Amino acid sequence: MNGLRVVFAGTPEAALPSLHAVAVSGHDLVGVVTRPDAPTGRGRRLAGSPVAEAAVALGVPILKPRHPRDADFQAALRELAPDVCPVVAYGALLPPSALDIPPHGWVNLHFSLLPAWRGAAPVQRSIWAGDDVTGATTFRIVQELDAGPTYGVMTETIRPDDTAGDLLGRLAEGGAELLVATLDGLADGSLEARPQAGDDVSFAPKITVADARVDWTQASASIDRQVRACTPAPGAWTTYAGERVKLGPLTPADGRLPPGEIVAGKAAVVVGTGTAALRLGDVQAVGKRAMPAADWARGLRLTGGEVLE
Repeated sequence: MNGLRVVFAGTPEAALPSLHAVAVSGHDLVGVVTRPDAPTGRGRRLAGSPVAEAAVALGVPILKPRHPRDADFQAALRELAPDVCPVVAYGALLPPSALDIPPHGWVNLHFSLLPAWRGAAPVQRSIWAGDDVTGATTFRIVQELDAGPTYGVMTETIRPDDTAGDLLGRLAEGGAELLVATLDGLADGSLEARPQAGDDVSFAPKITVADARVDWTQASASIDRQVRACTPAPGAWTTYAGERVKLGPLTPADGRLPPGEIVAGKAAVVVGTGTAALRLGDVQAVGKRAMPAADWARGLRLTGGEVLE
């Protein structure tokens, strides 16, 4: 098999397993595309993305266009002459003029079993919906959102205590192998893209901070899935005495309480829902560090009967 000339596109930490897998594969990594440097930390200093930092360590050219439609970026990409551009969570829409540059197109690793959960938050939405199984799909990018023809899939069981961070970590590792296998198949001609099924399409829009607010009148199972889907980002939350409190994953508790009502003990804090009660895990008040719920309640001298709003 003759290796392909590859320009990798990605931005967050979840793209790193794929970048490293491509770098050590039989293909020639000739460049990386990532989002521009962004303010980070308390000092808000500009810093490169995780993919940019990894590319520096790999010693490959880095392109950071403000937008992929920029003529200078497209000229630089043509100079690199990629056969294919694998993509993992790059974070910008690609215009036809950029999509047409590599002969094999831009091949995206998407963290769902397409056509399920097209969009920005497939891992979070699959947990929130209560799916038992998810996975990753490689497909050729077209103008319609995540609708291009597919090359391959991998599956992954969603565990009862999975957070979005847990599940994404496993999909990022397994997906890296799938992406390299897809590049291998394109190189030796053994893979052909297949159109996605027209039915069973679902969408996974980004979860906003407003979406992440817990409604304690909902069933405990639904709240549990919501909190895990929003962990680590954007973070599920509620309010107490008018102040926002961020919530970590919850666990089942015995009995029932009115929705939002708190019972605080020495070792645990239980809160009511629309069905069975739940035990709070770590909580984080504004401006404070995350702490076990019992410590939080002790600091506020909660005696019982208080309500999360």
